[in-house]
Amino acid sequence: MAQIGIVPEEVRPADIDETPIPGESPRVYVRRLAKEKALAIKSDPFDVVLCADTTVAVGTRIMEKPVDRAEAHKFLTLLSGRRHQVITGVAVLKGTRVSIRDVVTRVRFKRISDSEMTAYLDSEEWKGKAGGYAIQGRAAALIPSINGSYSNVVGLPLSETAGMLAGTGI
Repeated sequence: MAQIGIVPEEVRPADIDETPIPGESPRVYVRRLAKEKALAIKSDPFDVVLCADTTVAVGTRIMEKPVDRAEAHKFLTLLSGRRHQVITGVAVLKGTRVSIRDVVTRVRFKRISDSEMTAYLDSEEWKGKAGGYAIQGRAAALIPSINGSYSNVVGLPLSETAGMLAGTGI
């Protein structure tokens, strides 16, 4: 947010259940979570609430944050040598009006060698990251190309978010 000149007055976590609904597509999933987060935040009618949720998707498979190293290895093995999508749902709430959109970026991973896999897992950058990687860190060496918003892959599509906030007067 600071990168686009916006400093929030307050940062509050939204306590919601982030479990995917069986059969839910990744785009529907992130849009639902972003909206539920926005509605879960106690706010005044003139407040602007911004919430987002990002997932990594291979086809219709939702890859959340890995719970441990073994799951991170499993995720990265699935991504190795393939293209996947990073999808972020963004919700902006002002008063009773909620605007929601999703942003999709296509990411291509190179084939990850065993030594690269071990080094990346040892770095522990995978912790707390959807799909088990952080493009802004060491995983950049594993990603030869993306199609779409880089900031979306980092976690918040800044251009689209700025446009949504401009619609509220920010």
